[in-house]
Amino acid sequence: MPNPDGLLVDIAAMVESEHSNQMSLTVVVPGAVITGRLAPMALWQERVAEVLQASDHLKPFAALFAPPADGLPARPTHLHLHRAKILQGDFALPHTGGMYRIAIEDISSWTIGDLGYSTT
Repeated sequence: MPNPDGLLVDIAAMVESEHSNQMSLTVVVPGAVITGRLAPMALWQERVAEVLQASDHLKPFAALFAPPADGLPARPTHLHLHRAKILQGDFALPHTGGMYRIAIEDISSWTIGDLGYSTT
């Protein structure tokens, strides 16, 4: 089992405790580079539930994203990104950004900041 980066776990814990969604982060996971803004798990769950609730076909899944009754784990095990994009070649998917949940132990490298493409 991989050993999660302690500094990254500390950053995730601070985002959770401060309820901040202003920290931009880019991570490398097997097969992808993902860039976006860190969000507290509860905010991420709320946004995903809203999207599911708005869909006639996916509405039943919204209940799965309700915050757990016992609260958050003592130490974060996942990053929750919003406005996130997978960087591939010279474009990003999805273009408008999405919601991603990434296991911290799967991250091989990371940097502060939101990477993007410039047309100049």
